[in-house]
Amino acid sequence: MKIENSTKDDIEEIFRLYKVATDLQKLKFSVHWPSFERSLVEAEITEHRQWKMIIDNKIVCVWATTFSDPQIWEERDDTPSVYIHRIARDPEFPKHKLVGKIVEWAKDYAFVNHKKYIRMDTVGDNPGLINYYIKCGFDFLGLSSLKNTAGLPAHYNKAIVCLFQMEVNKKG
Repeated sequence: MKIENSTKDDIEEIFRLYKVATDLQKLKFSVHWPSFERSLVEAEITEHRQWKMIIDNKIVCVWATTFSDPQIWEERDDTPSVYIHRIARDPEFPKHKLVGKIVEWAKDYAFVNHKKYIRMDTVGDNPGLINYYIKCGFDFLGLSSLKNTAGLPAHYNKAIVCLFQMEVNKKG
């Protein structure tokens, strides 16, 4: 298994994984991902913020990172953190515990970049996903209504957001 930055050659696979994730969300939840703009993913790739996990020469998972997320985290955004967004995995690899592998990678990534927390959010009150992220080591900080969703993807509009964070105490 290896984790590295996505490249422009990965864009079609990234969007395939987003579609797979969105189709699953539509079956299970009332809130699901919208179609993301290609320019958003291209910018993340150019800025080295779009990541991929590769197992047996196949992309099995993708996600994006940022070091700032003021619209979602509001006043808490001033604490040095790495924010993880849009984890999408290939359904052929469910037994690999991919989020756990992302967490281990994120601990090192946050430490190297002098960040205090790893943070994530999800849209909607989803008890199963909340419990899963808690099992992955995140603290559930509760539900929040966003004050300003201008410029955020459409699924954030008028939605409840679940906030999660994990303190980075040391490398590894």
